[in-house]
Amino acid sequence: MKKYFLIYILVLLFINGASAQNKTIDSLLGALKNYDAQKLELHKNLLPEEEDTTKVNLLNALSIESYQTGDFAKEMTYANDALALAKKLQWKKGIANALRNTGIAYYNVGNYAPALENYFAALKIFEEIGDKKGIANSYNSIGIVYWNQGNYPEALKNYFASLKILEEIGDKKGIASSYNNIGIFYSSQGNYPEALKNYFASLKIKEEIGDKKGIAASYNNIGIVYWNQGNYPEALKNHFASLKIKEEIGDKYGIAASYDNIGKVYFNQGNYPEALKNHFASLKIREEIGDKYGIAGSYYNIGLVYTKTNKAVEGKEWLQKGLALAKEIGAKESIRSAYEGLAKADSALGNGMAAYENYKMYKLYYDSLNNEEVTKKSTQEKMQYEFDKKEAETKAKTDAELNKQKLVRNGFIGGFAVVLLFARVFFRQRNKTKKEKQRAEEETKRAEEEKKKSDELLLNILPVEVASELKTSGSSKAKAFTMVTVMFTDFKDFTTVSEKISAELLVDEIHHCFSAFDHILQKYKIEKIKTIGDAYLCASGLPVSNYTHAVDMLHCAFEIRNFMLERKKEKESRGEIPFEVRFGIHTGPVVAGIVGVKKYAYDIWGDTVNIAARMEQNSEAGKVNISGSTYELVKDKFKCEHRGKISAKNKAEIDMYFVGD
Repeated sequence: MKKYFLIYILVLLFINGASAQNKTIDSLLGALKNYDAQKLELHKNLLPEEEDTTKVNLLNALSIESYQTGDFAKEMTYANDALALAKKLQWKKGIANALRNTGIAYYNVGNYAPALENYFAALKIFEEIGDKKGIANSYNSIGIVYWNQGNYPEALKNYFASLKILEEIGDKKGIASSYNNIGIFYSSQGNYPEALKNYFASLKIKEEIGDKKGIAASYNNIGIVYWNQGNYPEALKNHFASLKIKEEIGDKYGIAASYDNIGKVYFNQGNYPEALKNHFASLKIREEIGDKYGIAGSYYNIGLVYTKTNKAVEGKEWLQKGLALAKEIGAKESIRSAYEGLAKADSALGNGMAAYENYKMYKLYYDSLNNEEVTKKSTQEKMQYEFDKKEAETKAKTDAELNKQKLVRNGFIGGFAVVLLFARVFFRQRNKTKKEKQRAEEETKRAEEEKKKSDELLLNILPVEVASELKTSGSSKAKAFTMVTVMFTDFKDFTTVSEKISAELLVDEIHHCFSAFDHILQKYKIEKIKTIGDAYLCASGLPVSNYTHAVDMLHCAFEIRNFMLERKKEKESRGEIPFEVRFGIHTGPVVAGIVGVKKYAYDIWGDTVNIAARMEQNSEAGKVNISGSTYELVKDKFKCEHRGKISAKNKAEIDMYFVGD
């Protein structure tokens, strides 16, 4: 009888529609209220602890349904009650489900630290009992919290871990959710084609299984991408489609998000009254359900509209409220946005210094959330996921091929007479096996091609020699180089110029310039180390030593300088503000190697790096400033002009030279 009672509960949980959700909650509450009576009627032959596991399921189900309707207070209460009862029964699966529901409740009100604590506790139990779906759902939930905290590499790592398990067990709804979350990551990094690819893959599955809430989420996220791309008609089309479904199913959390997104589109179209109307509608719902993360976003959006409509004083007040709340919950994305909005408000009010300070804070958070390291780590996670997936597929096909070959061999050994009798069958089987073997070989070839792509991705992150050492031994030791040439570049008056152009144009320009630098470095076999804001660090003469490192670096510097001069002409012809670059070069010893044990980054250390930075700081726009040690290596090949000496930390004074080509 217990089995039938549980089936009854599960059927209730899958009813669709707003009224249906209310009916589900009413039915669950009725079942809970009459639990003792139903227990006597349906579970006469069960022990008390066996009966109470059903009550844990009821409480967990009520927690989930309360989340669906946006009643986060009840969601937390039911989850806590389920957890207390499950612990009393020492029922591990019930404890794990209750812990995850508690984590969801904390997440929904913006309390990320306890949310993570509960998710990790649930994950540990799911791993102990071998519950793969529970493990996958926990990884997914952990990834969502990390994303909201701005820890994108960890978010993506958990999303791919979840997706891998969900694909193994064939959980379509979970797979769709993972595609959706991976799409959100790519969207946050500005990789809109990859974001749309994942969103549409998610939408297709959700439509197949009839997941209305999931379909609404996909429309919402697709609308955000179109908004970012400036395709406002398509953005509105998708947001209204999302809103319609959310209203049908009574998803308050989702309805609030749709109102905010529709408001953003109207804002960009210049329809400020409609923008405010939608943002306030969103705020009202978010305050009702206690969604702190959403409230902070609404404050920011309302502040932007007021600032844009010549009400900067009111706008600043809303933005400050948004910043305070974002800091309270530790939401880096929201903190970054609030600082950007405050810079605009102060600028409109004529508070130049305050605008500058807010812009600096915006840039600080922007760089921490969108940098090359994040891109590298995300590439590594995707590469590892694709490689593991292909390797598993290839192994499965190879094992199948070996089994078939064994069957053929055993059939032949069975006796010559049997072989003669079934010769025709045998030859057919042999031909079939041959074809299957050819297919297996083709699959192996494809796997090798995928591995080649993975290797190429790895080489985009690490030098060839270091990558080879890693693949061979699984580790790479730091190495000392007695003589390499290090170059720093940065843009003159970067902060001043960046204040005068939009953040989007600023990032596009830096990306354009640094991409050109990357190509020039490849030409001279110089190793790019990293970028730090607008600074670019590279080294010549490692990881493979050579005798031309100083000369190579100067040729590289002049080519970069010439590129920037041409770029300056292009920008000025369009009436745009160009960047001018300074160069600093020094030659000496460094230590180079991999940082960390999991997520690799190749870096260099030593006084040589610091002195190269000092050379750049004392250079001039369009000039290549080198140290005395570099001068000694290039003086016979380049015209050098002595500039005097500068002091360096823990070093004697160092000669400086401007170099001409």
